[in-house]
Amino acid sequence: MPRAEKQSHWKARLPPTRAYKRRVGGVAPTIEQDRAARGHSRRSVALGDGHFARASISLRLYRRTRRIRAYLRWSCDGKTQERYVCEVGHESRAKNLAAAWEHAWEMGLLTENPLPPESTASSSAVRASMRANRGKDTRPELALRKLLYQRGLRYRVDMRPLTGIRRKADVVFPGDRLAVFVDGCFWHGCPDHYRPAIKRGEFWREKIDGNRARDSETNELLREAGWHVIRVWEHENLEVAAECVERRLTELRASQLRRTAASR
Repeated sequence: MPRAEKQSHWKARLPPTRAYKRRVGGVAPTIEQDRAARGHSRRSVALGDGHFARASISLRLYRRTRRIRAYLRWSCDGKTQERYVCEVGHESRAKNLAAAWEHAWEMGLLTENPLPPESTASSSAVRASMRANRGKDTRPELALRKLLYQRGLRYRVDMRPLTGIRRKADVVFPGDRLAVFVDGCFWHGCPDHYRPAIKRGEFWREKIDGNRARDSETNELLREAGWHVIRVWEHENLEVAAECVERRLTELRASQLRRTAASR
């Protein structure tokens, strides 16, 4: 075989480290894997006899061929099991993980845990989303607060911006009159990820529509009172969300300084 043909399947250069390595200071591995798999419940491997294991995707760079390979890993009887899934070629780790999870599903390597008989959810994914969305201190909220704190920002949490209205924001900057909400995809009806429930469909449709209307009303009430509102979906990139919050605070504080200087 001619030399050029023999090496034609090799990449011309090594992939960037961001394509396969976890970023220092990024989200926790569990959150990263959940996002890539499109839900915690979509990470299960059936072990038989009604038992399941939680899997993860490992990305490895093979320098000789300059390729990134994805492997599905899980634990069975205390031993790590592994299955090759595919090669991935995106420029970011997040996209490569997502592609590998999708391929693992296509290969039939994954399953969803069965719903308990008492559950009203239409699927394991819906049930996981419902259970994950607590009233406060959800994983996305904690992650965003950590990123904001690392940027030197200080704030109040789970606070009513307006004392006369029983509406709480997840992160509040009282002096700047900025309220930040981290909305769960299920309870707040995310346009990208919300899927209508099959069981008790009418009940859940009214519930989610009511939550959406309440969110809109809350935004309007706060803005009428001179507050600024930022809403972040739980599936969004929280680094980008933290940058957005910091940028908005910078704008608000600069505007306040200009007003103060003009009044002197």
